[in-house]
Amino acid sequence: MTRMAAIAILVSLFGMGSAMAQGSCATRALSEDGKPLAGPARTSFIKKCCEESALDSNGKHLEGAANTSYLEKCQADDSFSAPSPRG
Repeated sequence: MTRMAAIAILVSLFGMGSAMAQGSCATRALSEDGKPLAGPARTSFIKKCCEESALDSNGKHLEGAANTSYLEKCQADDSFSAPSPRG
């Protein structure tokens, strides 16, 4: 029983770690010197970040309503966790 509980805890910790490492586009909106972007630069960065991260599970760009919904959530919510860029 203890072994099963330990395995369950480890599996959940691995899942949380990868989710936390991704971060949102808003948290990645930093200048080259590490300061947070502001104004049009921040808006532009978040828009580009969200568009680049709008991928399905196969790595293809989302289309139609799925893409629109994803972009709205990503750009509107600072806590929305966009996936890390692939490449």
